[in-house]
Amino acid sequence: MTRIVVTGAAGFIGSNIIKGLNARGIVDIIAVDDLKQGDKFRNLATLRIADYVDADTFYDAFASGAYGQIEAVFHEGACSDTMELDGKYMMANNYTLSCHLFQACQKRGARLLYASSAATYGGSDTFREEPKFELPLNVYGYSKLLFDQRMRRECGHDFQRTKAGKTHQVVGFRYFNVYGPHEQHKGRMASVAFHQFNQFQADGKVKLFGEYGGYPAGGQMRDFIFIDDVVAVNLWFFDHPGESGIYNLGTGKAQPFNDIAISVVNALREQRGDAALSLEQAVSDGFIEYIAFPNALRGKYQSYTQADLGALRSTGCDHAFANVQQGVRHYVQALSAMRT
Repeated sequence: MTRIVVTGAAGFIGSNIIKGLNARGIVDIIAVDDLKQGDKFRNLATLRIADYVDADTFYDAFASGAYGQIEAVFHEGACSDTMELDGKYMMANNYTLSCHLFQACQKRGARLLYASSAATYGGSDTFREEPKFELPLNVYGYSKLLFDQRMRRECGHDFQRTKAGKTHQVVGFRYFNVYGPHEQHKGRMASVAFHQFNQFQADGKVKLFGEYGGYPAGGQMRDFIFIDDVVAVNLWFFDHPGESGIYNLGTGKAQPFNDIAISVVNALREQRGDAALSLEQAVSDGFIEYIAFPNALRGKYQSYTQADLGALRSTGCDHAFANVQQGVRHYVQALSAMRT
């Protein structure tokens, strides 16, 4: 039987990966997390796992072989708060711990599929997996970049082009803006779709940042990716153990925040039997409100991201990604079902 480890298991992406594994009949899963935030248990409550291990004890025990033969580790555990200023804490969680895990995986013969981030590109205007484009704007982005750089050294700089590397499979996913079910615990770091759903339910309108960075109100553009697509690509690499490397995981198409807002508004209006609105109508009728761009984010904010999928497609992964209109509609339906 295939035994899998998922770190950050009670978190957003980790719990959805377990859901995807369960859908394949894989249940011999060791879930690793820190449940100081106790209500995250809800993300695991309907899933099938073999064991839960606290993050404080797992890593050393895994390195010593306590859990037997592990096929693969999906490493989603990290501090993902891009506004966290404690660099010592960030580096310990996102870099040092990940390095120890990599070494343990190599020693134990386990494959490592881990969460990197599009924050590694920071202020760049090109989002391709090459060092010259990697310009993080905060310590979160730097912590992720440093581990990617470490993997390049450990596995060989061109390891994503090498089928038979000197290491067991190592894959880093540079997640772009992920949204979908199981992110309710993330507070300010939850997706804009999640916040706008709750804003509309509470106030009958959603809020977006106004003009910034040369973009009009609500016109800043990101590569928004639905969680089901993130899981599908993770599992594609799980099915292809000969593929290693660092890969962008976005849709390859930037869309403005206005697209998220109008998709949320119209999905909720549809549930109420109301007609869909254009963006202009929604703004005019007060369903979308623009607020001043916060000073705390100036100089630290990516106004545009769009994943270059060339490296991903070169592996043969041809997964078709949902656009914002499709993904947000599905997400709003899931959030509404949770309220009933």
